[in-house]
Amino acid sequence: MKALIPVLIGLFAVTAQAATPNEILAGYRAEAAKSNPRYQSSAELGAQLYTHPFGVSAKMPSCSSCHSDDPARGGSHVVTGKAIQPLAPAANAERFSDLAKVEKWFRRNCGEVLGRECSAAEKADFISFVMRGR
Repeated sequence: MKALIPVLIGLFAVTAQAATPNEILAGYRAEAAKSNPRYQSSAELGAQLYTHPFGVSAKMPSCSSCHSDDPARGGSHVVTGKAIQPLAPAANAERFSDLAKVEKWFRRNCGEVLGRECSAAEKADFISFVMRGR
C-alpha cells in the first residue's frame, strides 16, 4: 500500500490538473502487476467485490449496502442516512478524479466493509466495474 502512493503520485506530479478515472485505474493496475505480472483488472471481480457480503458489519455488509445495487445511482449511508452521490464516473464526473480522495474513501470503506485494506488489484477491479456501468 505504501509503495502504491508514490507510484500514483508520480503519475500526477507532471501536471497540476485533476486526475481522470482512467489514470487512477492505470496506477492501480500497474501496482497490482508488480506482485502479479499477469494481472488484468476485471470488472466482473469488481462487481463481486461490490455486492459480496463480507460479514464484518451487520449494517454495512457490502459496498452496495450504502451505494445501492447500481453504481450509476445514488445511495445513502445506512447508519447516518446521509445521501451518497453515484459512484460511476459516467453519472458523477467528480468520482475517481482526485487520488487523495480515492485513497481516503478506499481506506475508510474497505476497513468498514472488508475489515482490512483493499489491495491494488481489488481497487482496479472495483474501478473497472463502476466505470463499466451496469
